[in-house]
Amino acid sequence: MTDIETTTVSEQGYASTSQVGDFELSIDATDETGPNPNAVLVADYAACFLPAFRVGGSKEGVEDLGTVQIDAEADLDDGDDLSAIRFTIHVEADLSDDELEAIVERAEGICHVHAALKESLHAEIDVHGGAF
Repeated sequence: MTDIETTTVSEQGYASTSQVGDFELSIDATDETGPNPNAVLVADYAACFLPAFRVGGSKEGVEDLGTVQIDAEADLDDGDDLSAIRFTIHVEADLSDDELEAIVERAEGICHVHAALKESLHAEIDVHGGAF
């Protein structure tokens, strides 16, 4: 049984369009008509981690985190492969460092992209409460 199906087509050059369910995503290795695959992976990781962070908050007894923003950065090695990912998470709720760290630990156990990446690419996370 297949849980996820996508179709990716490139008619010419290095750009492609991926069909994911009812959604289309344009990806371009040259960054001309869309983000490159590494950038999409980093954005996908952050997009997965953010709701996992909210669920982690709920599991830690914090129901209202307010606005949450993840600023993601990544480094590439000489072969243009991802070598490091960093998240700076800004949280509207004014929580202690211990509360924020507990939520991050929960989120790391919930985020499916985090689980799918090799450990050396797990994001280095810096989180700030009372940010908005």
